[in-house]
Amino acid sequence: MLDIKFLRENPEIVKENIKKKFQDQKLPLVDEAIELDKKIRALKQEGENLKASRNSLSKQIGALMREKKIDEANEIKATVAKNNARIAEIDPELDEATNALYKIMLVIPNIVDPSVPVGKDDSMNVENKRYGEPVVPDYEIPYHADIIARFDGLDKEASGRTSGNGFYYLCGDIARLHSAMLSYARDFMIDKGFDYCIPPFMIRSDVVNGVMSFAEMENMMYKIEGEDLYLIGTSEHSMIGRFKGQIVKEDQLPITLTSYSPCFRKEVGAHGIEERGIYRVHQFEKQEMIVICKPEESMEWYNKMWSYTVEFFCSLDVPVRTLECCTGDLADLKVKSCDVEAWSPRQKKYFEVGSCSTLGDAQARRLQIRTKGQDGTYLVHTLNNTVLASPRGLIGFIENNYNEDGSIRIPTALRPYMGGKEVIKPKH
Repeated sequence: MLDIKFLRENPEIVKENIKKKFQDQKLPLVDEAIELDKKIRALKQEGENLKASRNSLSKQIGALMREKKIDEANEIKATVAKNNARIAEIDPELDEATNALYKIMLVIPNIVDPSVPVGKDDSMNVENKRYGEPVVPDYEIPYHADIIARFDGLDKEASGRTSGNGFYYLCGDIARLHSAMLSYARDFMIDKGFDYCIPPFMIRSDVVNGVMSFAEMENMMYKIEGEDLYLIGTSEHSMIGRFKGQIVKEDQLPITLTSYSPCFRKEVGAHGIEERGIYRVHQFEKQEMIVICKPEESMEWYNKMWSYTVEFFCSLDVPVRTLECCTGDLADLKVKSCDVEAWSPRQKKYFEVGSCSTLGDAQARRLQIRTKGQDGTYLVHTLNNTVLASPRGLIGFIENNYNEDGSIRIPTALRPYMGGKEVIKPKH
């Protein structure tokens, strides 16, 4: 969410940013916000003037009463009563205008970084760099669900009975591999100096509104019926919400955290929940990284964070690339974002396995997360990045470590989490 002062002083910059994001329908909101801001400031000033006048007149009434000037005192009392009536009118007017402005400010997009490429949708995202050699072996790589089936590692028929489409049972060596990757991701980030955390898996609506846009919430979040609680779509939500309304000591910054959680997403508008595979599902598990830092440090941390994900996948012999998200593909709160995509030797293309974002002070403004330094109190910057989201990351791992005989190679980094195994072999 933008600072109203910034919008007031830079309306054309805000409008140009809206155009860059191809959201021209929001352009009138800028002028509406400016008019509401004027009204709010005028009402506040009027209220302050009336209260100051009331205080002054009240003193006069006391003096006149002591002097037995009853008629003059009554005239001033009438003026005070009139002022009080107007003050009573101002308060609801002010509340109405303030709420209207807040709702508008929630949907005006954040100012994107100048380095973000301009484009209408994800088809115009720009490749940054490739890491590792994308190999297509001279033997067939089956569809991931078929590979897993040879290990008796996936039961979607049973999950369909218990939960419906978009859910799954992982079993045996595949389930162990899934957990091993998450455990390795946890330790990988701890070794990078991040503090490990397991957050709540449900959050209240005020936290949801603090960390994401309403449109995102509607498309992603599952609401708990009859309660003010939502299942998290990523642990970033509850991890950032942890600092809601807090003033963090400046000497504690940056706060670097890595968190594990299950994640739940409706996937409304997605290109179909997969019937057979586990690429697009309603439930998955994730190791996340979150940074809260000073504004001047946020871009440095942004570059560190995505590089950690690249390093993680390369250590598992999974070639990846980074893809710069264009303006039209950025969520409204984001300043800059890039995707990390894993190579699929079966499809002979890359697919998304993680995303890194800096949101500037947008989440901090909504949730009032501040720090106090020598120059006073100011809003922090927040960043988040996927270390590993599985089973999607699991698919990339299986395809790139699949052997011609149907076995799956276990890279050195993962072997301690797989009981020392160098390979797992199919049952069929």
